[in-house]
Amino acid sequence: MGKAREVLVIGGNRYFGKRLIGRLLAAGDRVTVLNRGSAAPPPGAVHVIADRNDEAALTEAVGTRTFDVVLDQVCYTPRQAAIARRVFAGRTGRYVLTSTVEVYEHEDCEVPVPESAVDPAMCPVDLELPWDDPGFLQSHYGEGKRQAEAVLQGSGFPFVSVRVAHVLGGDDDFTGRLQHYAGRIRAGAPIAVPPLVHPATYVHVEEIADFVFWAAGEGFTGPVNAASHGELGVEELCAEVAAHLGAAGPVFTVTDSAEVSPFAFRRHYAMDNSRAVRLGFSFGTVRQWLPKAVAETLGKDN
Repeated sequence: MGKAREVLVIGGNRYFGKRLIGRLLAAGDRVTVLNRGSAAPPPGAVHVIADRNDEAALTEAVGTRTFDVVLDQVCYTPRQAAIARRVFAGRTGRYVLTSTVEVYEHEDCEVPVPESAVDPAMCPVDLELPWDDPGFLQSHYGEGKRQAEAVLQGSGFPFVSVRVAHVLGGDDDFTGRLQHYAGRIRAGAPIAVPPLVHPATYVHVEEIADFVFWAAGEGFTGPVNAASHGELGVEELCAEVAAHLGAAGPVFTVTDSAEVSPFAFRRHYAMDNSRAVRLGFSFGTVRQWLPKAVAETLGKDN
């Protein structure tokens, strides 16, 4: 085992963030978890309470400490990124931002999209947009992540943005998306989809925790797509939910309305994972782990 690293995790209270912290501790890293006090980290991690949006409070919480790696799970805006860039300048050897497939929301192509489609260096940044407005932030999630990447890529410390595919699995999936399908299928209710439904790439909750842990210890920089091999359409996803429930197949209704079911995408939502594969990460295949993911999330009572 190599030298223990000093690792700071910002956020990480739930879902794959919790699993990531567990992997760091198991590897013998000295882990500090910084959040607003909403949840304590697992035993063995140091807990620091601060609001990352408050630069003075964040600076005080970090003190004079330096880190081998900062893993930022909850940076959603360029303002947050700008604060982090100032606070951690000269304090970290590596900064890993959890980003999202949503940075590609304006890319409309029929093949999996590579990282080069959205270059952080070319993304304009506007710190004056109403990033503190929850409604604005929710409707501009992909834009917020793009601009956060743009701010941090010129930070002066080695920076990685992990662009995460849609995550499935675990009994603590808080999104409710698979539960939505289970409820509709059990009731025989129609599932709303657009006239032309496109597939997407996905990643299992354990796999993305593995991926971010791996990325923390590598030397590459820049954006990297994290997605399992293979693409799924909403029909196949719903068929797996129906099979788990022992129910009749899903019933779909086509609509032109903007209100459609989760994962019923109007454009191709797949990421090219070949950069990560070339760098040495070995992904699973979505169709192999999908039954397990559905069973984990829906449980035996569904």
